[in-house]
Amino acid sequence: MSRLDSMLRRLTAQRDGLNWAAAQIQDTDGDVLDMGLGNGRTYDHLREILPDRRIWVMDRVLQCHPDSTPPTEDFLQGEAEPMLSNLAQGGPRISLAHYDFGRGVKAEDVAEAERLSPLIAQVMKPGGLLISGQPLVGFEQIKGPDSIAPDRYLFYMA
Repeated sequence: MSRLDSMLRRLTAQRDGLNWAAAQIQDTDGDVLDMGLGNGRTYDHLREILPDRRIWVMDRVLQCHPDSTPPTEDFLQGEAEPMLSNLAQGGPRISLAHYDFGRGVKAEDVAEAERLSPLIAQVMKPGGLLISGQPLVGFEQIKGPDSIAPDRYLFYMA
């Protein structure tokens, strides 16, 4: 598979997974967490499909498209460990989290996701959903939408 086809497959899975998860949490309360702002495409989509939710965004630097810049009070800038610890201070409040940290080196990205999983668990409400391109540990893996290949995107319940 070409890298272009792989990217299209990943982005389609990401969108379909987020739409599916948004429908699943429709009757629950809680905030949303987007880990890895990047260009801001995912954040922009989350704003569109979950307009009444507070969406926390976390990344090392703010370098997104100007139209996808989160409000200052919802952007957690810095390394993931202290940002997740700060967010956990208010207690579990996240009903939906999207994990998209990574540098593109699979072994390093998997190790980082494993290391961050316990901190992510501290901010998740029981029964909250996690959508991730990397394997997370300590969560119940669940089946996502049928349109997504099981190895393309991963779905978990806290």
